[in-house]
Amino acid sequence: MEEISRFETISQYNAFNNHETLHPLVSVIDFSKASPRRLRRTYFGFYLVLLKDVECGDMRYGKNTYDYQEGTLVFIGPGQVFGSDAGDELYQPKGYGVVFHPDLIRGTSLGRHIDEYTFFSYHVNEALHISERERQLVLDSFSKVKYELEHAVDKHSKTLMATNIELLLNYCSRFYDRQFITRDNVHKGILERFEKLLGDFFSSGKPAELGLPSVAYCADELNLSPNYFGDLIKKETGKSAHEFIQLKLIDVAKEKIFDPSKSVSEIAYELGFKYPQHFTRVFKQQVGVTPQEYRASVN
Repeated sequence: MEEISRFETISQYNAFNNHETLHPLVSVIDFSKASPRRLRRTYFGFYLVLLKDVECGDMRYGKNTYDYQEGTLVFIGPGQVFGSDAGDELYQPKGYGVVFHPDLIRGTSLGRHIDEYTFFSYHVNEALHISERERQLVLDSFSKVKYELEHAVDKHSKTLMATNIELLLNYCSRFYDRQFITRDNVHKGILERFEKLLGDFFSSGKPAELGLPSVAYCADELNLSPNYFGDLIKKETGKSAHEFIQLKLIDVAKEKIFDPSKSVSEIAYELGFKYPQHFTRVFKQQVGVTPQEYRASVN
């Protein structure tokens, strides 16, 4: 059975990386000071923002997707398992990271908005590739958190640390927007594959068997994480992935309604609806009339 390392607390992770624990809920780590290690699948009970050098061993399987040579940012959320088991080869980690426990941000602005930073659940091959200028800004953000860790604890400490981490994440959101633009050709290819996936799905017998295609299903078929896929489609089309699926569904439904030999109920089941009433409700929301009214208007 594959071995999984587990880190539930910041202090456990600090000890693993030969790093002093200055605060039980947050740390800024220089991974070059850690001992050489073997690649292992690893569970984390906290958030990590890792600035990895391109040559860093535990990122090597993603090298062929890097756009920039200065570094890569990886985001990991609580409860995620990261990495891979690549045998007994040792490597020396490089780079820096800020790690923080969910308890640090409870009751803060960041705590209220943390779910908006969807990149914490992206796949590793959807990492953020940054320029040297962006890298320096990230390191500056790390240094501000580190300054607070080394400062005597006072009533401002928690707020300032959480605020600086939130500012870092807001910059990362901007950098991801830039990456969506600079990798536009790649993303247009994914959009085309998405459209083909939906076309093939609805023209097969899969809807009646599997039901309506979900965002998670489409993301999995395209080898993307649901959040990255959803963010990509939103930025490319201005519509959510769910809305895009609904529009394709309605286009297919309109074509089927042209066939007078099929009842609305038959069409609903063919499209993956469990109940014809649900199909009627969705169709009217999108088109403004019921399927029956639409059929009457085109015949």
